Amino acid sequence: MDLKTQIQLLIDNAPNDGITPQLVTAIAPVISAIASELRHPQYYILQNLEKDWVLTTLSNRANPKKEKRAIYAYPTLQDVPLSLNAGLDPQVIAAPVLIADILFQLVALEPVDSIVFFETPGMSTNAVEIKRTELQQLIQETLQQKHSRPKIPPDIA
Repeated sequence: MDLKTQIQLLIDNAPNDGITPQLVTAIAPVISAIASELRHPQYYILQNLEKDWVLTTLSNRANPKKEKRAIYAYPTLQDVPLSLNAGLDPQVIAAPVLIADILFQLVALEPVDSIVFFETPGMSTNAVEIKRTELQQLIQETLQQKHSRPKIPPDIA
Protein backbone atom coordinates (compact mmCIF):
# COMPACT_ATOMS: atom_id res chain seq x y z
CA MET A 1 0.00 0.00 0.00
CA ASP A 2 1.47 3.35 -0.99
CA LEU A 3 2.23 6.10 1.51
CA LYS A 4 -0.54 8.45 0.36
CA THR A 5 -3.14 5.71 0.92
CA GLN A 6 -1.65 4.90 4.33
CA ILE A 7 -1.90 8.55 5.42
CA GLN A 8 -5.50 8.74 4.19
CA LEU A 9 -6.31 5.60 6.19
CA LEU A 10 -4.83 7.20 9.30
CA ILE A 11 -7.06 10.24 8.79
CA ASP A 12 -10.14 8.16 7.95
CA ASN A 13 -9.66 5.87 10.97
CA ALA A 14 -9.05 8.69 13.45
CA PRO A 15 -11.73 8.97 16.14
CA ASN A 16 -14.40 11.37 14.94
CA ASP A 17 -14.21 13.60 18.00
CA GLY A 18 -13.94 16.86 16.13
CA ILE A 19 -10.22 17.24 16.86
CA THR A 20 -8.29 14.08 16.03
CA PRO A 21 -8.94 13.98 12.24
CA GLN A 22 -7.71 17.60 11.93
CA LEU A 23 -4.70 16.81 14.11
CA VAL A 24 -3.80 13.76 12.02
CA THR A 25 -4.21 15.84 8.86
CA ALA A 26 -1.94 18.54 10.31
CA ILE A 27 0.86 16.11 11.22
CA ALA A 28 0.51 14.02 8.05
CA PRO A 29 3.24 15.98 6.19
CA VAL A 30 5.77 15.14 8.94
CA ILE A 31 4.85 11.46 8.92
CA SER A 32 4.98 11.42 5.10
CA ALA A 33 8.38 13.13 4.99
CA ILE A 34 9.97 10.67 7.42
CA ALA A 35 8.26 7.63 5.89
CA SER A 36 9.43 8.62 2.41
CA GLU A 37 13.04 8.47 3.67
CA LEU A 38 12.56 4.82 4.60
CA ARG A 39 12.63 2.05 2.02
CA HIS A 40 9.60 -0.09 2.84
CA PRO A 41 5.83 0.53 3.03
CA GLN A 42 5.55 -1.84 5.99
CA TYR A 43 7.83 -3.44 8.56
CA TYR A 44 7.55 -6.43 10.86
CA ILE A 45 7.44 -5.64 14.56
CA LEU A 46 7.56 -8.09 17.44
CA GLN A 47 4.30 -8.05 19.41
CA ASN A 48 2.85 -9.97 22.31
CA LEU A 49 -0.60 -11.55 22.10
CA GLU A 50 -2.19 -8.31 23.35
CA LYS A 51 -0.59 -6.60 20.31
CA ASP A 52 1.78 -4.56 22.49
CA TRP A 53 5.08 -3.95 20.74
CA VAL A 54 8.08 -5.68 22.27
CA LEU A 55 10.62 -3.24 23.71
CA THR A 56 14.34 -3.91 23.80
CA THR A 57 16.32 -2.11 26.47
CA LEU A 58 19.84 -1.25 25.38
CA SER A 59 22.60 -0.30 27.81
CA ASN A 60 25.53 1.93 26.99
CA ARG A 61 28.75 -0.08 27.42
CA ALA A 62 30.69 2.92 28.71
CA ASN A 63 27.86 4.01 31.00
CA PRO A 64 25.63 1.03 31.93
CA LYS A 65 23.20 3.28 33.82
CA LYS A 66 22.38 5.07 30.56
CA GLU A 67 19.67 3.04 28.85
CA LYS A 68 17.64 3.39 25.69
CA ARG A 69 14.37 1.60 24.95
CA ALA A 70 13.92 0.71 21.30
CA ILE A 71 11.56 -1.18 19.06
CA TYR A 72 13.00 -3.01 16.08
CA ALA A 73 11.27 -2.90 12.70
CA TYR A 74 12.32 -5.50 10.12
CA PRO A 75 11.83 -5.27 6.33
CA THR A 76 10.75 -8.91 5.88
CA LEU A 77 9.52 -11.72 8.07
CA GLN A 78 12.72 -13.63 7.31
CA ASP A 79 14.77 -10.80 8.85
CA VAL A 80 13.20 -11.17 12.28
CA PRO A 81 15.92 -12.90 14.28
CA LEU A 82 14.77 -16.06 15.98
CA SER A 83 16.98 -15.25 18.95
CA LEU A 84 14.85 -12.18 19.75
CA ASN A 85 11.93 -13.94 21.45
CA ALA A 86 10.16 -14.72 18.17
CA GLY A 87 10.14 -18.44 17.65
CA LEU A 88 11.28 -19.09 21.20
CA ASP A 89 8.29 -17.54 22.94
CA PRO A 90 4.85 -18.58 21.64
CA GLN A 91 3.50 -15.38 23.21
CA VAL A 92 5.51 -13.22 20.77
CA ILE A 93 4.79 -12.87 17.06
CA ALA A 94 6.19 -10.73 14.25
CA ALA A 95 3.35 -8.75 12.71
CA PRO A 96 3.37 -6.52 9.62
CA VAL A 97 2.65 -2.86 10.42
CA LEU A 98 2.30 -0.06 7.88
CA ILE A 99 5.04 2.59 8.06
CA ALA A 100 2.55 5.45 8.60
CA ASP A 101 1.02 3.56 11.54
CA ILE A 102 4.44 2.91 13.08
CA LEU A 103 5.43 6.58 12.94
CA PHE A 104 2.03 7.78 14.13
CA GLN A 105 2.10 5.43 17.11
CA LEU A 106 5.69 6.35 17.95
CA VAL A 107 4.57 9.88 18.81
CA ALA A 108 2.55 8.59 21.78
CA LEU A 109 4.67 5.61 22.88
CA GLU A 110 5.99 7.13 26.11
CA PRO A 111 8.30 4.32 27.23
CA VAL A 112 9.91 4.12 23.79
CA ASP A 113 12.96 6.21 22.96
CA SER A 114 13.22 5.20 19.30
CA ILE A 115 12.36 2.76 16.56
CA VAL A 116 15.20 1.16 14.65
CA PHE A 117 14.28 0.37 11.06
CA PHE A 118 16.40 -2.30 9.39
CA GLU A 119 16.42 -1.23 5.76
CA THR A 120 18.17 -3.96 3.79
CA PRO A 121 16.72 -7.47 3.84
CA GLY A 122 19.29 -9.99 5.00
CA MET A 123 21.49 -7.36 6.67
CA SER A 124 21.33 -6.16 10.25
CA THR A 125 23.89 -3.40 9.77
CA ASN A 126 21.95 -0.96 7.57
CA ALA A 127 19.54 0.60 10.05
CA VAL A 128 17.85 3.97 10.50
CA GLU A 129 16.92 5.15 13.98
CA ILE A 130 13.93 7.45 14.41
CA LYS A 131 13.89 9.05 17.86
CA ARG A 132 10.51 9.74 19.43
CA THR A 133 11.63 13.12 20.82
CA GLU A 134 12.85 14.27 17.39
CA LEU A 135 9.59 13.19 15.75
CA GLN A 136 7.60 14.99 18.44
CA GLN A 137 9.73 18.12 17.93
CA LEU A 138 9.11 18.11 14.16
CA ILE A 139 5.38 17.72 14.73
CA GLN A 140 5.38 20.51 17.32
CA GLU A 141 7.18 22.85 14.90
CA THR A 142 4.71 21.98 12.13
CA LEU A 143 1.71 22.63 14.37
CA GLN A 144 3.17 25.95 15.55
CA GLN A 145 3.78 27.06 11.95
CA LYS A 146 0.19 26.25 11.00
CA HIS A 147 -1.05 28.12 14.06
CA SER A 148 1.14 31.20 13.70
CA ARG A 149 0.34 32.00 10.07
CA PRO A 150 -1.20 35.45 10.01
CA LYS A 151 -4.85 35.49 9.06
CA ILE A 152 -5.46 37.71 6.03
CA PRO A 153 -8.59 39.77 6.52
CA PRO A 154 -11.26 39.08 3.90
CA ASP A 155 -11.66 42.82 3.17
CA ILE A 156 -7.98 43.48 2.45
CA ALA A 157 -8.55 44.45 -1.21
